[in-house]
Order: sequence, then C-alpha cells, then structure tokens
Amino acid sequence: MANASATGLSQVTEYFSALKDTIDRCDLDEWQAAIDLIDQTWKADAQTIVFGNGGSALAAQHAVTDWNKSLYLASGRRFRGICLAENMGIFSAYANDVSYEDVFLEQLRPIVCEGDLVVAISGSGNSENIVRAVKFAKDQGAKVICLTGFDGGKIHQLADINVHVPIHDMQIAEDMHVVFIHNVIKNLMR
Repeated sequence: MANASATGLSQVTEYFSALKDTIDRCDLDEWQAAIDLIDQTWKADAQTIVFGNGGSALAAQHAVTDWNKSLYLASGRRFRGICLAENMGIFSAYANDVSYEDVFLEQLRPIVCEGDLVVAISGSGNSENIVRAVKFAKDQGAKVICLTGFDGGKIHQLADINVHVPIHDMQIAEDMHVVFIHNVIKNLMR
C-alpha cells in the first residue's frame, strides 16, 4: 500500500510540475488580447458564441454559464453568451441529418452575425467540426478566438486570436482553458 501511495504522489507531483511549467510558458499578451476582445464584444452588445467537443464542450458550457451570470450580476449589463454544445437535441439532429462535421456550422448559420465573437475550444485544434465552424464564422464577419493546446492545429492559423496552451497533454490544456474562462471574469468584473 505504501508503494502505491508513493507512486501516486509521484504522479501528482509530476502533474503539478507540468501544470506550473505550462502556466509559465503561456503568452500573457495573447491572453489579454483575447480578454479585451471578449470585453469589446460584450460592450457592443454582440453575441459571444462558444463551442467545443468532449471536455471542451463542458468548458464551453462553463464559460457561458459563468460569463452570463457573473458579468450580469457584477454590472447589471447582460452578456449575450450562447453555447452550441448544450442542446443535445439540435446537436444530434444535425449530426444525424447533415453530418457530425457540420454540427457547429449548422447551428451558427442562422445566428452568427458580423460583429459577433466565436470562441472555439479544441485541445488539438484539428477537430473537423470546429475547423468548419471557425471558417464559416470568419466568412460571416465574426471575430474568432480559439483556445488550443498541442501545436494549435488547423484553427491556430484561422483565429483572430489564439490562446495557445503550449503542451502536448490534453488534461493540462483543458485545465488552462478553464483558467482562461475564469480569468475573463476576473478581468471584466474589475
């Protein structure tokens, strides 16, 4: 039992060490530029549309929940956040009737406007449904922030601002995406 605990503690130490190192390697100017763009979108009363797959879908839900609630309560001014990963009915309808690769693009089609902001969350940056939605949003005149890990993938080049987490570890990349989400609140509530 002691060996298992020692091994577990070693894993915890390695994880925390990698997380600390990743924090130190993030480009804070990139983070601030993204936060400023979210703030500008909010002040313009435009929409902020957030989406992702898997854990990134949950981060997208977390972002919209926190931003809509916290920013309104702090200021009395609505935050027009929409998460495309919340409605399983519409998500699965597009996946079944159109294609999984277009589940976000098809949801964007009737709602995204010039001046809106799209926040795409993808650890790899290569999910085809994210890539297609980002391209579509750009074609409609929306600004795009991508939250990525690994090498930034395909969406890195498409983003107006890419908040890149420089690590080849999905869990730490996802941790840092949630840190960004919370950092938005701390910055915009000042």
